[in-house]
Amino acid sequence: MTDAVSAEGGSPSGDNAVLTEEDGAVLIITINRPKARNAVNGEVARGIAAAIEELDSRKDLSIGVLTGAGGTFCSGMDLKGFLTGDNPIVEGRGFAGIVERPAAKPLIAAVEGYALAGGCEVALSCDMIVAARDAQFGLPEPKRGLVAAGGGLLRLPQRIPFHIAMEIALTGDKYPAERMAELGFVNRLTESGGALAAAKELALKVAENAPLALAATKKIIVESADWTDDVAWKKQQEITLPVFTSKDAQEGPAAFAEKRKPNWKGE
Repeated sequence: MTDAVSAEGGSPSGDNAVLTEEDGAVLIITINRPKARNAVNGEVARGIAAAIEELDSRKDLSIGVLTGAGGTFCSGMDLKGFLTGDNPIVEGRGFAGIVERPAAKPLIAAVEGYALAGGCEVALSCDMIVAARDAQFGLPEPKRGLVAAGGGLLRLPQRIPFHIAMEIALTGDKYPAERMAELGFVNRLTESGGALAAAKELALKVAENAPLALAATKKIIVESADWTDDVAWKKQQEITLPVFTSKDAQEGPAAFAEKRKPNWKGE
């Protein structure tokens, strides 16, 4: 099923800047401004925010894949739109409707072509990255007199070694996906044109697992970096207790004992 998510999350339209498609428990979110290399304007930001809200609110969806139409992931902020007052920020979620408050459920970036500036920051807001070998990443903001304030400078040193993060951020140069994979920034590499298919394959594998368990697992991994030893176990228990007392926690062992696939309900 394919839908168009409007800036306000309204009715389907072929002209919408963000499209969604469902594949089982996977929601594919596509930035749909190929003529602008999927640069983020206000409509894109609101569309991504609406799609993430849908992903997180629906029990039948476990994971999302974020990609771009026309062979480019995202070239960053729409500078022409910015100069005319088009705001690519969503209150509570930040730039592109994602960088300040990413999805609660797992999200994979499927990257073809460029993931530059804000586009790289959008990819950094995802939990995994699948990229074509000829894709390129970078934070070129200093070349424009700007700063990568959409999470790039905060997240990049968490993903790759400090000195390499400094080099990428300070030079503003483009870096190939193969190099980023060597650094652990990219999970899987594909041939050109294959990123979305590989990301969907990975997403479907993840989606075989219980959705509540997936969301809790992500939450612990993301938040535990700031936990001190004296509170870590308590905070982990607060997140995991609802999972262990859920219907899915009964369904998993039952399916295992009966040698069948579990029927997850997300409750």
